[in-house]
Amino acid sequence: MTIRPYQDKDRNDLIKLWNSIFPDPAPHNEPSIALEAKLAVDELIFVAEHEGTLIGMCIAGYDGIRGWLYTVGVSPEARHQGIGTALIKYSVDALKGLGCTKVNLQIRAGNTEVTAFYASLGFEVEERVSMGLLL
Repeated sequence: MTIRPYQDKDRNDLIKLWNSIFPDPAPHNEPSIALEAKLAVDELIFVAEHEGTLIGMCIAGYDGIRGWLYTVGVSPEARHQGIGTALIKYSVDALKGLGCTKVNLQIRAGNTEVTAFYASLGFEVEERVSMGLLL
């Protein structure tokens, strides 16, 4: 398995992977739209590849103050093999290389399995209210 930055040639495979990991995206998170919007800002997109097939992805961000992990996922058939852990570590190292000193992420309330996964990597629950405004 290799983890590397996203390349233009990955577009269709990344969208296919994204849809297999997150089958019911909200309209504002539709993969092709979100991917184009992200690439218009920066290229903090990382993929895990095995034998020419994308099996994991992480979309990260850095605003100069905080880093974010926006979308992280591993194909269902490749889970529980350390790929998610490797993607997170790769992405955090990339953010650290940009000067980032804190990385945030959001998890849906009640997603205890994913919460436990991130806790095992050192992330801690911070008491905050997350708010959003769809435009």
